[in-house]
Amino acid sequence: MAIDSDCGMTSLDALVPAAALFHSLADPVRLSIVQRLARGEARVVDLTRELGLAQSTVSKHLGCLRGCKLVDYRAEGRQSFYFIATPELLDLLRSAERLLAATDHAVALCPTYGIDGGEDVGACTDEAAR
Repeated sequence: MAIDSDCGMTSLDALVPAAALFHSLADPVRLSIVQRLARGEARVVDLTRELGLAQSTVSKHLGCLRGCKLVDYRAEGRQSFYFIATPELLDLLRSAERLLAATDHAVALCPTYGIDGGEDVGACTDEAAR
Protein backbone atom coordinates (compact mmCIF):
# COMPACT_ATOMS: atom_id res chain seq x y z
CA MET A 1 0.00 0.00 0.00
CA ALA A 2 1.34 3.40 -0.92
CA ILE A 3 -0.74 6.16 0.62
CA ASP A 4 1.54 8.92 -0.65
CA SER A 5 2.22 7.37 -4.04
CA ASP A 6 2.49 9.51 -7.16
CA CYS A 7 1.06 6.59 -9.13
CA GLY A 8 -2.53 7.69 -8.68
CA MET A 9 -5.30 6.24 -6.58
CA THR A 10 -4.84 2.90 -4.88
CA SER A 11 -7.66 0.43 -5.45
CA LEU A 12 -9.99 -0.27 -2.55
CA ASP A 13 -8.92 -3.91 -2.56
CA ALA A 14 -5.29 -2.87 -2.13
CA LEU A 15 -6.25 -0.77 0.91
CA VAL A 16 -7.99 -3.64 2.74
CA PRO A 17 -4.83 -4.79 4.59
CA ALA A 18 -4.17 -1.25 5.83
CA ALA A 19 -7.78 -0.90 6.97
CA ALA A 20 -7.48 -4.25 8.80
CA LEU A 21 -4.28 -3.05 10.49
CA PHE A 22 -5.93 0.10 11.79
CA HIS A 23 -9.01 -1.88 12.81
CA SER A 24 -6.81 -4.27 14.80
CA LEU A 25 -5.51 -1.28 16.79
CA ALA A 26 -8.91 0.37 17.15
CA ASP A 27 -9.56 -0.75 20.69
CA PRO A 28 -8.36 0.92 23.90
CA VAL A 29 -7.60 -2.45 25.52
CA ARG A 30 -5.40 -3.57 22.63
CA LEU A 31 -3.67 -0.19 22.59
CA SER A 32 -3.05 -0.41 26.34
CA ILE A 33 -1.54 -3.88 25.87
CA VAL A 34 0.69 -2.61 23.06
CA GLN A 35 1.64 0.44 25.13
CA ARG A 36 2.63 -1.82 28.03
CA LEU A 37 4.57 -4.20 25.76
CA ALA A 38 6.43 -1.22 24.31
CA ARG A 39 8.18 -1.04 27.71
CA GLY A 40 9.20 -4.70 27.56
CA GLU A 41 7.85 -8.20 27.44
CA ALA A 42 5.17 -9.36 29.86
CA ARG A 43 3.17 -12.42 30.81
CA VAL A 44 -0.63 -12.51 30.79
CA VAL A 45 -0.61 -12.38 34.58
CA ASP A 46 1.55 -9.23 34.46
CA LEU A 47 -0.79 -7.58 31.97
CA THR A 48 -3.93 -8.44 33.95
CA ARG A 49 -2.43 -7.04 37.13
CA GLU A 50 -0.92 -3.89 35.58
CA LEU A 51 -3.91 -3.05 33.35
CA GLY A 52 -6.61 -4.11 35.81
CA LEU A 53 -8.26 -6.41 33.28
CA ALA A 54 -9.65 -9.93 33.44
CA GLN A 55 -7.40 -12.75 32.23
CA SER A 56 -9.94 -13.72 29.57
CA THR A 57 -10.00 -10.15 28.23
CA VAL A 58 -6.22 -9.92 28.02
CA SER A 59 -5.97 -13.35 26.40
CA LYS A 60 -8.64 -12.50 23.82
CA HIS A 61 -6.93 -9.27 22.81
CA LEU A 62 -3.47 -10.86 22.77
CA GLY A 63 -4.92 -13.49 20.43
CA CYS A 64 -6.10 -10.74 18.11
CA LEU A 65 -2.75 -8.95 18.19
CA ARG A 66 -0.91 -12.23 17.60
CA GLY A 67 -3.24 -13.10 14.73
CA CYS A 68 -2.32 -9.79 13.13
CA LYS A 69 1.37 -10.54 13.80
CA LEU A 70 1.74 -7.36 15.85
CA VAL A 71 2.81 -9.19 18.99
CA ASP A 72 4.39 -12.57 19.55
CA TYR A 73 5.54 -14.60 22.52
CA ARG A 74 8.39 -16.75 23.68
CA ALA A 75 7.89 -19.74 25.93
CA GLU A 76 10.01 -20.20 29.02
CA GLY A 77 9.00 -23.32 30.84
CA ARG A 78 5.24 -23.10 31.32
CA GLN A 79 5.19 -19.32 30.97
CA SER A 80 4.69 -17.23 27.85
CA PHE A 81 6.32 -13.82 27.55
CA TYR A 82 4.64 -11.48 25.06
CA PHE A 83 6.47 -8.78 23.15
CA ILE A 84 6.06 -6.37 20.23
CA ALA A 85 6.80 -8.41 17.11
CA THR A 86 8.17 -5.58 14.99
CA PRO A 87 9.55 -2.13 15.82
CA GLU A 88 7.53 -0.62 12.95
CA LEU A 89 4.45 -0.89 15.16
CA LEU A 90 6.05 1.49 17.63
CA ASP A 91 6.97 3.84 14.78
CA LEU A 92 3.32 3.82 13.65
CA LEU A 93 2.07 4.60 17.15
CA ARG A 94 4.59 7.43 17.58
CA SER A 95 3.37 8.88 14.28
CA ALA A 96 -0.22 8.55 15.48
CA GLU A 97 0.67 10.42 18.67
CA ARG A 98 2.19 13.24 16.61
CA LEU A 99 -0.91 13.34 14.38
CA LEU A 100 -3.20 13.50 17.40
CA ALA A 101 -1.17 16.36 18.81
CA ALA A 102 -1.12 18.18 15.46
CA THR A 103 -4.91 17.96 15.20
CA ASP A 104 -5.46 18.76 18.87
CA HIS A 105 -7.07 15.32 19.28
CA ALA A 106 -9.99 16.46 17.07
CA VAL A 107 -10.77 12.85 16.14
CA ALA A 108 -12.21 12.46 19.65
CA LEU A 109 -15.02 14.77 18.51
CA CYS A 110 -15.79 12.76 15.36
CA PRO A 111 -19.50 11.78 15.43
CA THR A 112 -18.71 8.30 14.05
CA TYR A 113 -15.42 7.29 15.69
CA GLY A 114 -15.08 9.81 18.49
CA ILE A 115 -15.67 9.33 22.18
CA ASP A 116 -19.45 9.35 21.79
CA GLY A 117 -19.45 7.74 18.33
CA GLY A 118 -21.52 4.72 17.49
CA GLU A 119 -18.78 2.56 16.00
CA ASP A 120 -18.15 -0.69 17.88
CA VAL A 121 -14.42 -1.31 17.59
CA GLY A 122 -14.07 -3.61 20.56
CA ALA A 123 -14.19 -6.93 18.77
CA CYS A 124 -11.26 -8.15 16.72
CA THR A 125 -12.88 -9.76 13.74
CA ASP A 126 -11.46 -12.57 11.65
CA GLU A 127 -11.14 -10.03 8.84
CA ALA A 128 -8.83 -7.83 10.94
CA ALA A 129 -6.66 -10.78 11.87
CA ARG A 130 -5.91 -11.69 8.25
